[in-house]
Amino acid sequence: MSSDYLSTDAVVAERPTEFPPRDLWIGGEWRPATGGATYTSRNPVDDTEITEIAHACAADVDAAVRAARHAYETSGWRQMGGTERGRILFAAADLIAADAEYLTALETLEVGKLYRDGLYGDIPAALATFRYYAGFADKMYGSTVELPDYAGRHRLNYTLREPLGVVGAITPWNNPIVVAGWKIAPALAAGNSVVIKPPEDAALSILRLAELLERAGVPAGVFNVVTGEGETTGAALANHPGLDKLTFTGSPEVGALLSLHARGPAGAQFRRVTLELGGKNPQIVFPDADLDGAMPFVAVGNFLHQGQVCAAGTRVYVHDSLVDEVCERLAAHAEGIVLGDPFLDGVTMGPVINEAALTKITGYLDGAQSDGATLVTGGRRADRDGWFVEPTVYRGAQHQRIAREEIFGPVATVIPFSTTDEALALANDTHYGLNAIVYTESLHTAQRAARELDVGNVWINAFGIPDMTTPWGGRAGSGLGRELGPQGIEAYTEEKTVQMMF
Repeated sequence: MSSDYLSTDAVVAERPTEFPPRDLWIGGEWRPATGGATYTSRNPVDDTEITEIAHACAADVDAAVRAARHAYETSGWRQMGGTERGRILFAAADLIAADAEYLTALETLEVGKLYRDGLYGDIPAALATFRYYAGFADKMYGSTVELPDYAGRHRLNYTLREPLGVVGAITPWNNPIVVAGWKIAPALAAGNSVVIKPPEDAALSILRLAELLERAGVPAGVFNVVTGEGETTGAALANHPGLDKLTFTGSPEVGALLSLHARGPAGAQFRRVTLELGGKNPQIVFPDADLDGAMPFVAVGNFLHQGQVCAAGTRVYVHDSLVDEVCERLAAHAEGIVLGDPFLDGVTMGPVINEAALTKITGYLDGAQSDGATLVTGGRRADRDGWFVEPTVYRGAQHQRIAREEIFGPVATVIPFSTTDEALALANDTHYGLNAIVYTESLHTAQRAARELDVGNVWINAFGIPDMTTPWGGRAGSGLGRELGPQGIEAYTEEKTVQMMF
C-alpha cells in the first residue's frame, strides 16, 4: 500500500460547487421543511461541510403522502396508457444519461466512492433499470381462462394487473441512484405514485433526479422527495397509514422494525413490504478453481466501495490446499490499494461513509486478534485525515465475530475447509441469505453449490452485479421479496380476477 495513502495523480473530475435544490420536493414544488429545519451533509474525505439540506418532520412527510395520493387519484398517471408512461420514463433515462457526470460527482462527493466507478458503473446501471422498466410499462399482461358453459351461458375468467397506489421508499447511501432506480422505475412504470426518503448521507443525487423526472414529464405529485434522518423522517414515512407499499433497503435491525409495519399502524390495514437487508456473504474457492481468474473477483468482492456493499463476499472459504496462496494473493491486492480522494485518478479506494462507520469497523479490527483471528495485512485506521480504513485480510475461523457479523467495511476473513460438504455447511451457517460466490472448474460442483446454498443469488466464477433483467433479493435475515426483473414490477401491482358470464 502507498506509504502516504494518497495519490498525486491528475484529477478525473472536479468537485461540484453548485447543487440541486435542497428543499423538499412535494406536489411538484420545492418547499422548505417545517420551521426551516435542516441538517448538514458532510464530505467523508475530510469531514468538511458540503451543504445544508431540508430535514422533514412528520407533518412534511404527511404532506408528501397526501400529495402522492392526490396525484394518484387525479393526475391521470395511473389511467395513462403504459406506452405513454414508458415514453416519459425513457425520456427520464435520456436526461439521466446527459447528466451522468454531474450525478456521479454529487455521489462521489457525499459517499466517497470512486468517481470512475460511479460514472462507468452506477449511472449506467441506473440508466439500464429505467430503460428496462420503461419498456415494461405497456407489457403488464394478465391471463385468460375459458371455463365450461353454465346454464346455457359462456363463462370467461381473466386477470388484470393494477397499480397499488402510494409507494413509500427508503433507500441506502452506498448506491444512492442505483437502488433508488430499482424502486422508482418499476413503481412509476406500473402507475403508482412515490414518496422517497433518500439517505441523509447521500441525498443530493436523488434531489437532482426529482428535477429530471419533472423535466421528463412526470406529473406533479407522482414523485416526491422528503429528506432527513432515518429516526425521524424515515420513521414518519414507514409509519404513515397512507402508504399502500413500503420498500426499504438498509440494515437488518431497521428492516426488522419495518416488517412489523406490514399491517400498517394499529393494524389498520395490510400493505406490501419489500425488504433488502444486506448479508455476510460467502465466497467459496474450491481446489480446482482457476486462481488467476478467481482472485481479482475475490478481491473486488471484499474491497469494492470500501466493502460497503450488501453483496460483499467477506467470508472467503478456501480449500486447505490453497489457503496460503489465496491469503498471499489477497494481501498483495490489499497492499496495492491506494487510499485517497475519490476524485483523483490513481486512487483505488476512498473513505468509509462517516465517523460512526469508521468507529464500528475499527471496533471489529481491535477485537479480531483477541478473538483468535490472525492478521495478514491491514487491521487499523489509515494514518491520515478523513474516514479511511486500511484494506484488511485475516485468517480466521467460523465462530469469530468478523466471520459472522456484517462489518460493512474492507475486511476479508479467509477460512479453510477440507471437503465440499464442509464448505457448503460453513457457507450456510449464518442467519443471512443474500448471495454467494463459487469458484470451480467443475460443472457438477458449481451446480451442486447453486442448489444447496441457502441464498437468493449465486454467482459462479465471478463476483457479479445485480442485473435489471433478473430478480435480486435474499432469504432469512437478508430480506423479504424481490427487486429487478419481471418480479420487480409485479411487486408494485395488485392482481385482480374478473369473471364474466355471457
